[in-house]
Amino acid sequence: MKISHLFEAYRILVISADQAFMRMQKTHSGLIHCKRHCSDCCHAIFGLFLIEAAHLQSHFDKLDRKKRREALLRAEKADLSLHRLEKTLEEKSRGIAGEADLLARERIRCPLLNEHDDCILYPYRPITCRVYGIPTAIHGKARVCKKSGFKKGESYPAFDLNKIYGELYFLSKKMLQGAGKRNLDGAALMISVSKALTTPLMDLINETFSEPDIPHGKFVLTV
Repeated sequence: MKISHLFEAYRILVISADQAFMRMQKTHSGLIHCKRHCSDCCHAIFGLFLIEAAHLQSHFDKLDRKKRREALLRAEKADLSLHRLEKTLEEKSRGIAGEADLLARERIRCPLLNEHDDCILYPYRPITCRVYGIPTAIHGKARVCKKSGFKKGESYPAFDLNKIYGELYFLSKKMLQGAGKRNLDGAALMISVSKALTTPLMDLINETFSEPDIPHGKFVLTV
């Protein structure tokens, strides 16, 4: 399966996210406090679409053995924490809104963050990481890094995650089609970074789901 052309389309989305961050940095420089070794975003829980997971995995596989081994050990710890959180969500049955709030508050260290608080795949980090320090909006709700200087109640331009997620969903669907899959529900699946690092790509593509129909816009985190 050739996915190089899909990776090219993905990198265009990455560039658009970087440009949005730079525009905000230019107009609101005093409010963005992102700097090296500030790892607040590296402890937030988020998922990767299949196209992102494949792209991240392709570059992870190029790292030297020592870095990969250390990251995989961190991924095991992250998986344990994610499974505990998943169990908590199941027990409390909070519903979609409650789950989103709990996920936003939970802190789990990304396996790509090394002992020096550096991302070992920083040039290839996901789009979510690239826009974390600026205001973002999804499903009509705005979010911003708590360490930034953006104030609650004031108006700022926000990066539209709904639009970018729609594009990532489309590329993930094309990826499944290219692999000969007839069931395209996996395009809506959001994969944890730890799972993206530890699971062979074809296993991610052949992932099975408890729900037969996942409509566009309903993104489900899998650990």
